[in-house]
Amino acid sequence: MSRPATNEYASHYQNYVELALGNNISEVVNKYAFELLEFYNSLPVEKEDYAYAEGKWTVKQVLQHVADAERVFIYRALRISRNDQTPMAPFDEDEYVKNGFAETRSLSSLKQEFNAVRAATDMFLLSLNETQVQHTGTASGHTISVNALGFIIYGHLLHHKNILKERYGL
Repeated sequence: MSRPATNEYASHYQNYVELALGNNISEVVNKYAFELLEFYNSLPVEKEDYAYAEGKWTVKQVLQHVADAERVFIYRALRISRNDQTPMAPFDEDEYVKNGFAETRSLSSLKQEFNAVRAATDMFLLSLNETQVQHTGTASGHTISVNALGFIIYGHLLHHKNILKERYGL
């Protein structure tokens, strides 16, 4: 399978797909898995409650968000790969952050959760065959492929890595 075509995902995911460089999901996983684990696991405890501006998420909330979003995206990929054609509702990332209570958790526990989610995601993505990767379904009212979801997961992680580096000084 090659990179997702633009008709395999909603246009608001284009930036994520473009950030994940590689010709297929396997290449993307192999290119970024270690780098992303290393980056997110290096988030410093002294910055865990830092937000770069009023009303922005803290470092702990960003980490909770990327784990939550990855779970949502991989759940979509699981259902679609198994040929479940039931449309899936959108999720409100701000409500997830608000109700995730990252502020009550240690950064260490959030990192452990993130690592577990990442490992499970990569194992799942690398287990998919060509037929499963090509399946499409509906999420948030848009057609999306399993292939695109693999790229979106990695692009989303890279997007937030860039924000944490540029705006949070990490």
